[in-house]
Parts: sequence; structure tokens; C-alpha cells
Amino acid sequence: MTLDPVTLSVLEASLQQICDEMDVTFSRAAFSPVISEANDRSDGLYDARDGALIAQGAGGLPVFVGTMQASTGHLVDAIAEGRVGAPEPGDVYIVNDPYLGGTHLMDVRFARPYFRGTGDARTLFCWLSNTGHWPDTGGAVPGGFSASATDVIQEGLRLPFVKLYKRGVMDTEIWSIIRSNIRVPEQRIGDAKAQAAALEVGAERLDELLDRYGDDTIRAAIAELRVRAASGMRRCIDEIPEGTHRASAWLDSDGVVDAPLEIRLAVTRTGSDLTFDFVGSSPPCAGPMNSVLATTLSSVYLAMRHVFPEVVVSAGAFEPLHVTGLDDTFLDARYPRPVSGCAAEVSQRIAEAVFAALVEALPARVTAAPAGTSGNFALGGHDPGRGADAMGGDASGGVTTGRDFVMYQISGGGYGGNADHDGLSNGCSTIGISRAPPVEIMEQSFPVLYHRYALAEGSAGAGRQRGGFGLDYEVELLRGRARASFVMDHGRRGPLGALGGSDGAVNRVEVHRDGEVHVPPHLSKEQDIPLVAGDRVRVRTPGGGGYGDPFERDPEAVLEDVRLGRYSVAEGRALFGVVVLDAPWRVDDDATRAARSSPDVKPEA
Repeated sequence: MTLDPVTLSVLEASLQQICDEMDVTFSRAAFSPVISEANDRSDGLYDARDGALIAQGAGGLPVFVGTMQASTGHLVDAIAEGRVGAPEPGDVYIVNDPYLGGTHLMDVRFARPYFRGTGDARTLFCWLSNTGHWPDTGGAVPGGFSASATDVIQEGLRLPFVKLYKRGVMDTEIWSIIRSNIRVPEQRIGDAKAQAAALEVGAERLDELLDRYGDDTIRAAIAELRVRAASGMRRCIDEIPEGTHRASAWLDSDGVVDAPLEIRLAVTRTGSDLTFDFVGSSPPCAGPMNSVLATTLSSVYLAMRHVFPEVVVSAGAFEPLHVTGLDDTFLDARYPRPVSGCAAEVSQRIAEAVFAALVEALPARVTAAPAGTSGNFALGGHDPGRGADAMGGDASGGVTTGRDFVMYQISGGGYGGNADHDGLSNGCSTIGISRAPPVEIMEQSFPVLYHRYALAEGSAGAGRQRGGFGLDYEVELLRGRARASFVMDHGRRGPLGALGGSDGAVNRVEVHRDGEVHVPPHLSKEQDIPLVAGDRVRVRTPGGGGYGDPFERDPEAVLEDVRLGRYSVAEGRALFGVVVLDAPWRVDDDATRAARSSPDVKPEA
């Protein structure tokens, strides 16, 4: 069947809209702030035969673009091999096993078969699937981010493919097993039902679309979009010079052994295909900074989506991209390697390696390195309640009974500068569009008080276009006792500058207890730090790398940054060679020319 361009465009937008509506439904119905406010979730449609991506919500995490495709493919294989029951209408499978096309255990995936027809004429048309970050799935520490885990069993409950819903009804026995192994299960039931509801909405919207246009027309549109995505990616690849482009990116440590891990990458263009070869990368590590195969592949795919955002989101876009050299590296973790840091940290460093390899080849498209960490901070403990004794006032209207809680904080950082403009400040992570939940929501939901939530001044890497600034926040535990855990990165070296730009500032984590400041031995990774009421945690996330020679930056742009307190007067001169005067604020043009022309004055990294 041949479709005219207008009809194809309408159907592409319609499939996208179905995924977008599933995303919104999931967020609006979820209980956990990390889903309802931060939107740490994604929804999509997948091919019935092999699980290939058909469409994904624009508001979903990009890192899930490859992992949900891989997970659905594993499910198709498991059904074909009889390892899980065959699908029936209304069934919903649940899985969070990282080695079955996943990420870390907290990213829980649902998949629902979508059928057309009835009785013997019923056929499986496609799969609806989504992923949501559950704030806790059990394990050694609240929140699941165990910085010292040495196997996946320590990280939490691992679920294979199993039907949580059977013909539309939740299996209470399976749910009892899940809730008995996780913290704060009364919240997780809300997230689970929201996740299932999103798939129900997707099924209803698919009914409407297929009833209107017909099954054959939609099948033809899906096939054509896949072909166009592949050809679109190949046209973009043609912009890259032939040959091999190399780069490395580094993680601070694995959380157990205090030594850096290298991602070594060679990107080779051969015709209209790209090969990403990771030969020479570090071997599997002891701690949780291993990456499973699906996450590694997805990290490459999302990096190319950043470089070529115009390509249609479909499995076809991945066909010209080939990933090799993963054997015996920490980028292809096998059971029982721990993986809690793979989705939020290792994935971003993989993308950073792709950017670094291609920035000279595509200087107008590729940026300097972004912050490259999701700032995973988990706090779990017991809140004794907000009664008169705890608050020092009338308890009427306050919560008087204690409760356990698990708080998960993600945070933004600076984007890298690029050929056209400075990097975005306090932007979301490279691998997602998740935003930090509003401070007000966090303070209402957990026994904490934020004393600071501001830009991390001075954190942006200097360049002709500077990086964006990171985030500086400080939060106090108000009541009870809790345990804090961090799985972050870029504490040893900040995000890389590009084409002469300086690196962004490093990630800094401090725990203030009893008048003393504790810095994690691994800088931004540690677990089970005990906190009591009055203790505080301060985090300053990385700024993005600078792009181009800092001494070529417009002096008026430097003046504006200094006037707003983003850099000091001394930093303006040291980093950019610009001499700024105050009262009134102005650039000393003669002193700036002299500073920039002096062989003794060089931009500081």
C-alpha cells in the first residue's frame, strides 16, 4: 500500500500523540514525585513480531528509547520459547531485570499486548510498553542506589517477565510478593496502577485510530516510517567525514575500587553507516557502574538523537548504527554484576564519548560535554510525625503518626557550549528530560527543608561560548533519622571542554553533621550515611564544558556574567582575559586587550 505524504504525516503525528497521552496519564496518576513531578518515565508502541520501536512519547526519557525496544524484544522471545505465558487481552507483563533489556532495578517496565479482531480471528497488532522509575525496589539501601554493591542481589528485587495483570485484573499474589520486598509499598501500588492506566489509555486511542483508518493503512504507515527513519539517519551520517574519529571519557570510580574507568571509543564512518567500537574500554568492575547491553546501545542511540534531532524516532533510525567491541568490558554487564549506576551515570558518559569523538567532525552540530550526571541522591528513614512536640506548636491538622519514607532527588547541571550559544544552565540530564521535583513538593512529601536552591556560580566551563551553570542545593533533615546514599559522577574531573574550551566544574558533595563536613571517599559516591534531625546535605552539580577559545568570548557577555555574580571579577580576567570594573560596571577595553595579547596570560582550565 502506498500512502500519500499528507496521510503519512497525519498518522505519524497520531501515533506520537497516543504515546504523549500515555506519558501524561502516567505522570498525572502516579503517587511518587519522581514520576508525577520529575517525569522519570516513558511510554511507547512496539512491533508485535520483534519488539522494534514504532513511536515513543516526546516527553519520555530518551535513554528508554532503546531499552524498551530491547525489553519488548526479549519478551517476544520469552513467549515464543514458552518461558512465560502467552498473551491474552488485558494482560500486563512486569519486568525490571536489567539483563532482559533493562537499565537498573528501579526502572520497572510494563508491557501490554494490543489485539485486533475477536475469537479465532484475533491477532496481535503491537505492544504498548512503558517504564517508570520506582523510588525503591528493596535492596541494601533505601532508593536502590547502593554505591558499594558488588552484585545485583544487593541492589533490590529482580523481576523476570511475569503477568502482573491477567485479563485486566491484578494478580494479588504476585503483588504481595513485590510489596513484601520493597519499602513504602502503599506508594508503589499507586505508581503501578498509574502505569497500567497509561497503557489502557493507549489501547483506547489505538482503537480509535485503527477504526478510523483501518489496520492495513496503519501497518503501511508504520513500515514506511521505519524506512524513512533509516534513510533520514543515513543522510545525516553523510555529513560526517569518512574515516575514524576517536575519544575517551572517564568515570571517577565504580564506588568500590577508587580508580577511574575508561570508555574508549572509535567512531568509523563507512559509506552511510557508523560503527561505534568500544575495544579497549575498562573491564567489568566490582561496583555498580557496570552497564547492561541494552543501556549501552540506547546511550549510543540517544547521543545520535542529540546530534541529529530531525531524524524520526523509529527503530529504523538505529539500523545504520553498529556497536562493537563490548566483550570483556564494563559496558556489557552480565549477571550478577551490579548495575545501579548504569542508566543515570554510565549512559551519560557513553554519550559524552560520542560527542567528544564527533565534535571536530561536526563542529556546528555537536556541543562540549554536558554535566553528565543525574545527581542520584536517595534519603530513606522514619519520620516520627509533625505533632506538637516535633513542631513546637499546635498539632491540629498535622500528621501525628510516624511513617517510613524514601526520597529520591535528581538534579540538573550545565549543558556544554556550542557553536551558536552558551550552554543551558541547570538543564536536565543528557539521557532524560526529567526535571527536579519542585522544592515545595519535596518539602510537603518528606521531612526535609531546603536552605539553598540556586545556580552553582563559577561552575560553567570557559569558552567562546561558555557552558551552562550547575545547581547548588542544600537540604536539611528536619525530623527523625535517615540514611543517605549517593551515586553520581564527575567528582574527579569536570565535563570536557571542546575546541579549546575549558572543562566545567566538578561535582561536589558534602554532608554536614555535628559541625563537621564529610566528603565521600569516592567524591560523589557513598551509601548508608547516617543522618539525624538538623544534619544537612549540600550538592553542587557540574557546569557544562566550554566551547572554543575563551579569549574570543565577547567581553560584554563576560561583563554580564560578572555583574550577575556568575563569575567573580578575578575569574573574568583569569578565565576570559576580560578586565571588569565596577561602580559603574564596565569593561576596561585597554586592559582587556593587553591581557588577551600577553603571552603570560592564558585561560585557566
